Amino acid sequence: MTVPDRLGQAPYLYLTTTGRKTGLPREIEIWFVSHGGRLYVLAERFHSAQWVRNIARNPRVRVRVEGEEREAVAAILDPARDAEEWRTAQRLARDKYGWGEGLPVRITPGRPL
Repeated sequence: MTVPDRLGQAPYLYLTTTGRKTGLPREIEIWFVSHGGRLYVLAERFHSAQWVRNIARNPRVRVRVEGEEREAVAAILDPARDAEEWRTAQRLARDKYGWGEGLPVRITPGRPL
């Protein structure tokens, strides 16, 4: 399922992961970009970011953009295997925010909750 184009213009989203140690929901506010019906967030601290570690353990997440919440699946991009998608996510972030460094994480949303 894709994300409506209007949501891609929002300045940030709320990403909820499951804590890998506690099993509790962990929500962050983070900049994002959208492309091809998917959302991308960039981890400035790469694999040391706690939310990235949570996704590595459990890729099922929730995203909330402009009040619309969806279950989703997150995938940490690989710099070799996902090179083109990696560059695209970083370029889109540079265009939207003037900053595009970091580890891209793809979020594939499901149905609205």
